[in-house]
Order: sequence, then structure tokens, then C-alpha cells
Amino acid sequence: MGEAAMLPGQPLFASKGQSLVRTFTPFYFLVEPLDVLSVRGASVIMNCSAHCESPPRIEWKKDGTFLNLVSDDRRQLLPDGSLLINSVVHSKHNKPDEGYYQCVATVDSLGTIVSRTAKLTVAGLPRFTSQPEPTSVSRGGSAVLGCEVTAELAPLLRWERDRQALAPDRRVLQLPGGALLLSNASDADAGLYRCALDSGGTPKYSDEAELKVLPEEPQSLALLRAPQSLTRLPGQSALFPCVAAGSPPPQIRWTKNDEELPTDGSGRFQLLAGGTLEIRDVAEADAGTFTCIAESGNDTLEAQAELAVQVPPTFLKRPANIYAHESMDIVFECEVTGKPTPTVKWVKNGDMVIPSDYFKIVKEHNLQVLGLVKSDEGFYQCIAENDVGNAQAGAQLIILDLDVAIPTLPPTSLTSATNDHLAPATAGPLPSAPRDVVATLVSTRFIRLTWRPPASDPQGDNLTYSIFYTKEGINRERVENTSRPGETQVMIQNLMPETVYVFRVVAQNRHGPGESSAPLKVATQPEVQLPGPAPNIRAFSSSPTSITVTWETPLSGNGDIQNYKLYYMEKGQHTEQDVDVGGLSHTVTGLKKFTEYSFRVVAYNKHGPGVSTHDVVVRTLSDVPSAPPQNLTLEVRNSKSILLQWQPPPAGTHSGQITGYKIRYRKVSRKSDVTESVGGTQLSQLIEGLERGTEYSFRVAAMTINGTGPATDWVSAETFESDLDESRVPEVPSSLHVRPLVTSIVVSWTPPENQDVVVRGYAIGYGIGSPHAQTIKVDYKQRYYTIENLDPSSHYVITLKAFNNVGEGIPLYESAVTRPHSDTSEVDLFVINAPYTPVPDPSPMMPPVGVQASILSHDTIRITWADNSLPKNQKITDARFYTVRWKTNIPANTKYKTANATTLSYLVTGLKANTLYEFSVMVTKGRRSSTWSMTAHGTTFEYAPTSPPKDVTVVSKEGKPRTIIVNWQPPSEANGKITGYIIYYSTDVNAEIHDWVIEPVVGNRLTHQIQELTLDTPYFFKIQARNSKGMGPLSEAVQFRTPKASGSAGKGSRPMDLGPDYKPPLGGSNSPHGSPTSPLDSNMVLVIIVSLGVITIVIVVIVAVFCTRRTTSHQKKKRAACKSVNGSHKYKGNSKDVKPPDLWIHHERLELKPIDKSPDPNPIMTDTPIPRNSQDITPVDNSMDSNIHQRRNSYRGHESEDSMSTLAGRRGMRPKMMMPFDSQPPQPVISAHPIHSLDPPHHHFHSGSLASPTRSFLHHQLSPWPLGSAMSHSDRADSTESVRNTPSTDTMPAASAVPSAELPEPEGPFLPAEEEPQGPPTAHVRPSHPLKSFAVPSAGGPFDPALPSTPLLTQQAPSHPLHAVKTASIGTLGRTRPPMPVVVPSAPEVQETTRMLEDSESSYEPDELTKEMAHLEGLMKDLNAITTA
Repeated sequence: MGEAAMLPGQPLFASKGQSLVRTFTPFYFLVEPLDVLSVRGASVIMNCSAHCESPPRIEWKKDGTFLNLVSDDRRQLLPDGSLLINSVVHSKHNKPDEGYYQCVATVDSLGTIVSRTAKLTVAGLPRFTSQPEPTSVSRGGSAVLGCEVTAELAPLLRWERDRQALAPDRRVLQLPGGALLLSNASDADAGLYRCALDSGGTPKYSDEAELKVLPEEPQSLALLRAPQSLTRLPGQSALFPCVAAGSPPPQIRWTKNDEELPTDGSGRFQLLAGGTLEIRDVAEADAGTFTCIAESGNDTLEAQAELAVQVPPTFLKRPANIYAHESMDIVFECEVTGKPTPTVKWVKNGDMVIPSDYFKIVKEHNLQVLGLVKSDEGFYQCIAENDVGNAQAGAQLIILDLDVAIPTLPPTSLTSATNDHLAPATAGPLPSAPRDVVATLVSTRFIRLTWRPPASDPQGDNLTYSIFYTKEGINRERVENTSRPGETQVMIQNLMPETVYVFRVVAQNRHGPGESSAPLKVATQPEVQLPGPAPNIRAFSSSPTSITVTWETPLSGNGDIQNYKLYYMEKGQHTEQDVDVGGLSHTVTGLKKFTEYSFRVVAYNKHGPGVSTHDVVVRTLSDVPSAPPQNLTLEVRNSKSILLQWQPPPAGTHSGQITGYKIRYRKVSRKSDVTESVGGTQLSQLIEGLERGTEYSFRVAAMTINGTGPATDWVSAETFESDLDESRVPEVPSSLHVRPLVTSIVVSWTPPENQDVVVRGYAIGYGIGSPHAQTIKVDYKQRYYTIENLDPSSHYVITLKAFNNVGEGIPLYESAVTRPHSDTSEVDLFVINAPYTPVPDPSPMMPPVGVQASILSHDTIRITWADNSLPKNQKITDARFYTVRWKTNIPANTKYKTANATTLSYLVTGLKANTLYEFSVMVTKGRRSSTWSMTAHGTTFEYAPTSPPKDVTVVSKEGKPRTIIVNWQPPSEANGKITGYIIYYSTDVNAEIHDWVIEPVVGNRLTHQIQELTLDTPYFFKIQARNSKGMGPLSEAVQFRTPKASGSAGKGSRPMDLGPDYKPPLGGSNSPHGSPTSPLDSNMVLVIIVSLGVITIVIVVIVAVFCTRRTTSHQKKKRAACKSVNGSHKYKGNSKDVKPPDLWIHHERLELKPIDKSPDPNPIMTDTPIPRNSQDITPVDNSMDSNIHQRRNSYRGHESEDSMSTLAGRRGMRPKMMMPFDSQPPQPVISAHPIHSLDPPHHHFHSGSLASPTRSFLHHQLSPWPLGSAMSHSDRADSTESVRNTPSTDTMPAASAVPSAELPEPEGPFLPAEEEPQGPPTAHVRPSHPLKSFAVPSAGGPFDPALPSTPLLTQQAPSHPLHAVKTASIGTLGRTRPPMPVVVPSAPEVQETTRMLEDSESSYEPDELTKEMAHLEGLMKDLNAITTA
């Protein structure tokens, strides 16, 4: 129906003496024709009626052509303007009446309007596209009898049974296409069925088909009629059939866009016979995907159909009536909506407006008319049309004389160029013509005009000007006004290139417009011919990552096309990329898969870029997904099923529409036997039929039509050994806590201790004085509930029972008194665990409830919870998020980790195996947050150890040389309870591990004896830990050589006991456990430990006595010890009581450096500058300095910085040897301390430190290098540190001397040999050479010449290959290191050695000392010269 197109106008008067302003005339349709469906031979009326002051003349158009009704005997015009068609004609080849009709109303001297178009459809000849067929149906089942006709005949179809019309029945439904649906069949429904078409005259009948009703019998679920996609208009009804057969009779339910539809009969959605869905009064919001779900027993079938809702055009803004003057520009506005989007065309006085230079469609729907002329007056109509309808709205244009002012109207209908016409004119003199009109600037598309004011008003300050212009030869003039009074120039825009225009200027004062200037002809410049748009641009995807674009050569263009630029952009992005192309096609590669891109092409010639083509949009092809699904979690449901849940692959990696997910699973024990299952697009799957107590691995991959993408990693879970018991009721919950507030009580509880009985949920009863007034049931996962709407200051009794399908268990009772109204301390609920929380929101969020931790593997726990502030279906529709926090449940560990989630579960990964964690959750929505929820606990599953046993040490058993004791500490990453260890040992370190001898150790013992080993043989040991989940890695091999004879220790391998005064180095590891027992008697060790304090004092006294009163016999014993061990030369010693001096005491080149005593946690960072080459520092200084440092700084609880070289280096320095040391984690090492005799009274003491106890290494002795080999410059310069600056942590003991292990340094001179048992114990090591190591006296104070000393002699060792085996130690290395410089002192020649022995074993007179010192000076110079050379 067309509403009033024109509004009645009141007469408007101009100023005195002016003519009357014409008013708008109301002219509109009262009734417009509507679409009609008719049958052949029937009569049809197309209604039409129009209103105007003068009666309009009505005519009709069919398919755009006027009908001649005067001479037509079948079609006639009724008095109100309607069209009557008698006896509609319609045949296969002659359809004169079918088509589109339009009513045209005309009032002479005013104009013409047209109605909407109406479609007349004539139903075809009655014929059936399909006939009913014989069918059988089970009692109570559903059947469909087909009888299809064309859509226009469907309303004329009816059904008969046994040639009788079917009585109305809720069980029987005729479907839109004509088929008959029969549900809940009974014996009375059997018979012969046929359908009939009543299209006027005799009905046409289909074939008859028999329907048999059979007794009920089992049959599988099948879909007889699936829903078909529909398109409907608002207000219509839609019918989706969904007919299923099966036994038991299937239940039908419907979802829309995956949400359950309410079909209880109260709303617009109705469930009709056989599960058919009827949607009454369809609205635009009903569009979507409707899914029919048929369920029978355990079987389920689904079918989908789309409902599209189309909307006929409607007007958001109708055109408005307009007054205007000639030469002005106007715009009729028209805004429409509809679905699909309507197209708009304009009609003027019944004729289509064809767009041109002066009639333009702007802003999609608006009509702009430029340069009005008188003939433009009339009625303009906006006609909107889409697939489902059309509508029209109109307005009138009146062109006033120039001397009549335009009445005020909404300014939207006028352009800015016409606003100055609104001032009313008054009588008075008018201006003369403006003078000297010239074009001062002429371009291709604009011209600037200037002029002088008219002679009648030479100042011209109050004049405005109108510039009229037209193309030469065109009578339609346009006007442009100056923007302010007195302005004498104007810019005319939007002209055509190379075109002649005629301009004239009219001045206007307050009385009106004056004379026109003489016409001025100006031609615009010709435009450089740039290329037009390239025609026929096409784009198609050639692969998932490439698109090919083709086009043709542009038609226009002055000059050859030089190249093209192809612009492309991803849909939704804002940055365009471009590529230069020489030809007429290009393939863009490297695009995202299954993504839309837009393309356009611009051609270039010598003048520059031409006009761009329109955009073409194309999507790249789909591909298999490029990433696996996310967050795969397993939930063991029972002994035979596991639920898998996952999230789709990350956005941007789908590479297409995901069509489903492929699940592969297998038993962990049988990796080759893989089962495959393909599911739909749902994000979970229950895998059933698994074996009890069996571990299965699962992986999921997403699929597109192109195939399957990458799968997730295997995730494992073990089915339960047995299902939970539901033969009895649950036991009593293990705890119940209540917390009263003013009008609510917070109840929390823990589940029954016996977890073997199924709990389906909890029943909470409460009431004033009695718990039986109200009962609430909650889910079995819930641990928390708030009872609301209670009375303040009231005594409530609360009961809690667990229940299952057998019944309710024993109740637990608790009582609470709600708080009084005045109590506002309720707020404290919201600051639990949040000491720094600001004053809470008046209505804080409630914390999540029912937090549960489901253990999925050794490092993964799934946290789930419920949110009481969500609706019952727990669907999150707002922007809230949850924060999960967790930590290990060790009191000392208070550091939480957190993560955010937007769903009601979260997968916590990367946890430690066999560790108890606690979890809590909070919810945040905007600026409101809840407190943390109650905690849930979970212990991760055990896992095989991931680190080897540590601190492995090997020692001989006292008195049993063929038995050794292996000690170790548990692995740092045991990942479960250690159930045993396996010791591997072999004499060949390179042998395959299965060839080593195995010694099992049951339980968690940390020591083990191995017997019957071969004497004097090197053995290698490795240890492996095991727990219930498997074996851990092997430790590094530890070497140990069994002793040669009873009572002696293994060669160079026995770790020393650190003694009671031992303190770990700062920055190093703690004193390791399991150090082997001291070779001293254990009772003696005990005595030492107990009487440590007393001994310290006694030591000081005894040392003082013995330093001053050492007897000659002691010296004799000492020399005798040397002789007996060295055995090469026998000399008689002088028995004079003269003390041998420190051999280095008078050295002029001795350099004593101040040592920083402060503990240094990083000994590598020394302050000593690093020499750059071998000339920076001489070997003499090296050995002396480092040794003096060593004596002063000998091990005092932190590693001395420069303790490096041995004194042997003073006699000539060997080149440094770079020993590669692999960057393994800290490994065991052995430190050993050489002694000169196994006889306690003849024992030498050593305080020189070669390396800190936890950092020193023992290696096989190397064959010495030739004495004269020079220190290479490159070796010295390239080593990590110079000899002087290499810290003790990075040094190795000189391989040619048995290294001295560190002892706590006595605060004073050395003890005499007899007092040795009270000193700190040392590890005894059988010397490897007759020549002994030299021990340096303590440097605690000035060097005391009274102390005995022995020169250090380097010893030759037999050459044999060095195994890369780390040997056992008291401690472990603190960090990995670079290759280590090893300083090997050279052995002096034999004569010198002999001489030194002689000297060291005789008493010295003062003059002999002087000679000796001079001799040593010479000797050292010789050696230095050799070394430097």
C-alpha cells in the first residue's frame, strides 16, 4: 500500500506585490495491487485506487507496456481503477495473463505517479510430479506417502483414504510439498490412499497406494523424511518435517544454532505429528540452522536444514517535496532497507529516470538533479525492489519564478549552492551588469572567473553574485553562488575536459537580482589520456596459498600501456600490498590458506597511473589444518571408557572449514595396534569398550575436506581397575563447615573418606530449628553452596547427606545463627586471602564453587569448577574470566603460579611428578573480582626417575681388600617412591651396558658391598634408580682401583675424609651426603669430632712446644722415613739440631701479594689482570706467587683465588696441557691426599692447596713431556686464564704429581709427626713412585726455619692411555667449565734429584745454608733459561 506521497501544502505568500507561491498538491495511491495466485479459467481482480483533488486518470501496464482496455473483452477497468480479468487464459504455449501488473495514475497539468508492481501467477495444468507408493508401517510408527506437485498447486491438494476425504487428525499432517505424514499408526489407518487436485472443474486424482499396518517389531533407527532448507517472509509460517522410524519409537527434539528449542506448545515453535517443527509468524531473528535429533535407545540420528528469512523493501527515509529556482541543483533523498539489499530506481511522472550528466544517483539511493529547468517540475518516485517485493514513495518538485523567494524547507533537500536564495526580496533599484568578466585560470576540470562590480554600485560591498554556466549548445543552465558579499571571484569545479562552457554573472542586492553580464565562452584544457580500467578482471585460487589474477588491455589510453600494478589486501585488513606486472596475468603466492583477498589492477602509460578496476574478492583454497587441536584432556569415566575433550586448532591455522576430528588411540603396551575413530565437529568424544586397568594413549587431529592435519602429542590415561561400588549408599561426608552471614549461610564440605562408593550428589537440608524444612540437591562435583533468603538473627539447623542411585547416606549435622541486620561485617567474606584488597565493590562476585582437580598424567592436572553467578546451564555470555592459581603443597613454598581461563575448566601442565599441589580459582568481571575459592588438592602420578643417583663414591672395606663399599645419594628427581637401585660394574668402561655385571639393591638403601673383586684392577661403576614407573638414567661411570695387598687403599682413587673442620666452599654445593668413611678407625673419628674444641687448644700448645724443642731423633726418623720409602740412595744424616730452612726464603724475586680474605662467591672473577702473552709473566713468578698465595690462603672455607701451581714449577715450567672437559651437569670427582709412608709415626704434612676439595680432579698420570719443550705462545695466550690467574676452581692438579688434597689449615705452625693422630685425618694413598711430593709448610705467619721440609720432586710415571672417566669424589662440580689448563712441572735431572735428596736429609750448618741457597739460585736460573727458551 502506498502511503501519502505528497503532503498537503498551505498557500505561502511572498512579499507585497509578488505573485502567490504555488502549493504542493496531495496525489497518492489509496490502494495498490498485490501479488495473486490464480487457476486457469478463474476471474482475478487487481485492486488500485488513487487520491487527488482532481480525479486522476487510471491506466494499467503489464510487463512495462500499457494495456489497451477499450477493445479488450476479457479485461476491463472498474470504476475505482481496479483491473478485472475474466476467465484467465493459461496453456503450455500461451500465457497471456501471467506477468507483472502496474497501476498508473495521471492528473493533467500536474503529473503522473505509478504503483508498486504486482505479480499474477497462474497455477499450471494439474499434474503430479510423484505418485503415492504402497507402504507398510509398524504399529505406533510413522509413515510418509509421497504425492508431490508444483509449489503453486500445493495449496489445492487434498488426500483421501478409501476414496473418502481424510478426517482432521493431530496424527496426520500434509507437508508443504503435498506429501502425507502419518504418525503413531494404528490398525484403523490401513487402507488405499490417493491425493486429489481441485483446480476448478473436475478434481484430478493420483494413483492409489495401499498402506499396511504391521505388528510392532524391532527395527533400527532410520530417517524417513529429513527437513529441507526454506526461505520465508516475516509473518509467514515455516514447516520442517523430520520423520524417523525405529524401535523403540524414536523421540524427536530440535535445536537452533546448537541451542535446544522450547517446543512445549506455548510459543511460536510447535511440534506437530511425527516430530515436524512448525514456526508460526516467522521473524527475521528466526533465520539460522535447525537440527532435528532423533533418539531411539542408544541410537541417534541428526539432520539439518537452514531457514532463511527474506524481508521486502521498506523505507527508512522517504523523498520530501522541494521548491527550487531554475539553474539550481537539488537532491531527493531516499533510504531503504530489506533482505536481500534492495535496488533503487527513480521514476519522473511515470517514466524511468536515466542517469546522465544532470541526473545522477548519489550515495547509492539519492537522486541529484543539476541545473534545473522548468520542464523538471513534476512527481518523482523512488522505487525499491528485491527478490521478495517492491515498494514506492514519491515527492513533488515545484520550480518558482526567480522573483519569488523559496519558502523555508528542511535544508537537506537543497545543495549549499542554493542557500542564498532564501532571503525574501523587497522593492527597489536593482544592480546593473557586472563588468570585465574574465577566466583567470583554466584547467582540465575547473575554471576560475573574476569580474568587477557593476557600474551602478562600484563599491559592491553588499552585492552577492550568481554565476550561471552551461555547456555550449545545451539549454540546461547551472548556477554557482559566491560565498560572501562583495566577493568578485569564483571557482567552478567538476567540468569536463576539452569542452566549451558559456558563463554569465548576475549581481544581486537586497531588492533582487540585476542585469546579466555578456556571455563569456571558455574551453577547458584537454586532459592527458590516462589508461582506463582494465576490463574483465578475474581472480581464482590456484592453491591454498596462491591466487591468479587475469585481465585484459584497457580500451582507452593515449599511448601504449607500459606496465600494470596489481594491488591486493587481506579481507578485514587495512594495508594494501602491490606488485608490478608486465603482462595480463599474475599469480600472487605466499598467501594465507582459506582466506579472502581483494584484488584490483591499475594500468600505467607514459602519463602515469590510470583508473583502477573494481575490486574482485576471492578466497584461497582450503588445505589440511596446519596445527593440531589444543588442550587435549582425558577424563577416565570408569573401567571401560575415557572422555576426550579438546579445543580447535588456533585461529589462523584451520586452513579451511573443519569438518571433523580424527581420534587415534592405542594401548601403551602395544604401540603398533592403533584404533581410529572419526567424529563430527563436536569438541569431545567418549571412547568406550576399553579394557580394565589398562593405560591407553590418545591423539586427535582436525580434518578439512582436504584431509587430516597434524595430530596432538600422545596423551595417556589408565582406565580404572574396577568401577566404583553402587550397591550401597555413600558414607557420611568427611567434614561440614558453615559460615553464617546476615541473610545467607555459606556451607562447605569434603566428600566421604571412602572413595570406592559412587556419589551422585549431595542433599542439603535446612530450616529454623529443624533441617527438614527445605532440601537442595547439588552435583557430586560441588563442595560449596550458599543458602540464600534466610532470616537474620535466626537459629538454623543444617544437614548434609551424600546420595547415589541406591539412596541417601548418613547425614552430618551442623547449626548456625545468622547475623543481626546491623552487622555489616559480611564484607569480610570478600577480603579473605587478600590483605591488600581495597574496599570491595558493594556487590562482589561470588567465588567459583565445586573446584575439582582431576589428575590426568605425571605432569598435568585438569581443574574444573562451577560458577553460581551464571545461569543453570553454566553458559558464559559476558566478558568474565577466571584466574586459576596453584602451588606445591609444601609449607615453605608460598609462591603461586597463575593462569587465566574463559571457560569453566583449565589444564595445568608442566607440573612435577608425584607432587601434591593445591589449586584455587577466582572470577573477574570488569572491575569486580571474587575472593579465591576453596582449595582443591591433587597429587600428580608417579613417573620414572629423570635424574641418576648422585654423589656416587667407592671405598675399600677395612681389612678386606677384595670387598668394596659403594655409597650414593637418591636422585634429585625421583618422581616417586624409589623401590630399588641397580649397580653396574665392569673393568672395561667402553663395554656395552648389557655386558656389565649387575648388582640389584632392593628398597631405598644408599650403600652396598660388592665382594670377591680382583686385586689391583681398575673397576668402573654406574648406578640406576627405579620406581614403580620404570628405570631412571645411569649415573656417570666412577673409576676405582682395588688395592694390591691387604690394608692399602685403591690406587689414587680413595676419597679423603674431610674431617670435622671441613666447611663447604661459599657458592659451592652443600657438604655432600654419603661421604665414604675415613680410613682411620671410626672410633678415632668419633673421638676427634667429640673433642674438637679441646684439641684445638691442645694443638696450639703442642705446636709451640714442638716447634721450639724438636729433637734430633725426630729428624732422624723423618730422614729414615724418606730413605725407607725412596729406597734409591742411602745417606747418613748429620745429627746436628739445625732446622732446615724454607728453601725459598731469601729469593729476591719472591713477590708476596695481599690476598683478599673476603669470601668470593664467584672465584672465576679474579681482579688480577690477565697477561696477554708469554712475555708478560715468567714461570718463576708463576710458581712462586701462586704457591705463596696458596700457603697464605690455604683452604679456609672458601676457594683461594690464585692457588694454582706446585712448587715443582719453580724448577722449570712445563707447557700447559689443555684437557677437554665435557659440559655435563655436576659429576662426582675424587680428591686424594698423598702421604709418604703408611706408617703413622713417619707422616709428612701438607698444606698446599692444588684445588678446592669439591673441585679437584684425579687423572691417570701422564707421561712427562721432554724437559726442554718450550711453552708455546699460542697455548699461553689462548688459555682461559694465565697460569697466575687461573683460579683454583679451574685448575687440575699436576698430573705428574700425586695431588695434595686440602685440609683445614691449623692456625699456627705444623704439628710434629708424632701428633698426627690428633690432626685432621687424611686419606692414605699408595705413592706411585719412589720420589715423593714436597709438602709446603703453613704460611700462617712468618716462615719458621725450625720446620722440617722436604723438597717436592716430580715423579716419572709409566705412559698409558687416559680414559675419559670422571672419578668419584666427596663433592660435585658446581658448574660446567671450559677446557682446563694443566700445569705439569718437569722433573729435574737425576743428579739434581739426588743432590736435593741429600740436602733434604742432612742437617745444615749456617755456612752450608748459604752455599745451598747459592747453589739453588744457580740451579733455578738454569732451569728458567731452559724454560724461557
